[in-house]
Amino acid sequence: MTWSEPIVWMLVFARVSALLGMLPMFSASYLPVQLRVALGALLAFFTASVLPPVHLDGLGVGAVVGLFAMEICVGLLLGFIGRMVFFALDIAGNIMATQMGLMMTLDFNPLSSGRSQAPGTILNFLGVTLFMSLDMHHWLLIGFQRTYDLLPIGAAHLTGALFTSTIAKSAWMFVAAVQISAPLIAVSFVISLVFSVLGRAVPQMNVFGESFAFRILGGLAVFGLTLNLMAQHISNYLHQLPEDIVRVAQLMAGR
Repeated sequence: MTWSEPIVWMLVFARVSALLGMLPMFSASYLPVQLRVALGALLAFFTASVLPPVHLDGLGVGAVVGLFAMEICVGLLLGFIGRMVFFALDIAGNIMATQMGLMMTLDFNPLSSGRSQAPGTILNFLGVTLFMSLDMHHWLLIGFQRTYDLLPIGAAHLTGALFTSTIAKSAWMFVAAVQISAPLIAVSFVISLVFSVLGRAVPQMNVFGESFAFRILGGLAVFGLTLNLMAQHISNYLHQLPEDIVRVAQLMAGR
């Protein structure tokens, strides 16, 4: 065993740890740091054992440090793409809370270690549940393994196609959020339209105050009735994650 073999393992550990650190189910505050490090080390051990030989004997210390920085950036970008679905769920939750009049009700979200509206927290837990129940963590690891076939250690570089794909994925995130929250947007529009007509017919009515109860009740009813439809949308988005990660690795390799 040469000195380059443990360095290769550490480079794989840097990429996989950065990837896991971006995903909410592995970076949540309730997950101990020791468990995260152990999980990253275990995945790096199994991944490095099947990689083709990587010779680093002729590299200096500065070049090796540059490889570590590159692999961390690659892992962070792969994790950022993998977390796009959960970013979309956060945005959808904010839209739903705005439509229902629950903007001021912020709750602690353990998945993001921050505060978010109740619909966003529910959607995040739903996304994590579907992610695990559909075995998407297995497919995500398979996709991560495939990134080394397309993007070996030290072969990453920035391309115009990579920037274009990332921007397009960011735009898709907002479209997905609107698609998930579309039923509540429609109900809120109908309620606003009805109370606007009532406001014109009965000028003495406090339309703004009276509409709050109907927005909350109608929004909660539609949220519960369409939760199965939202789960189907989220499942479709989650099934695209391994392909998205492989595609980003391919773009970073300039293919």
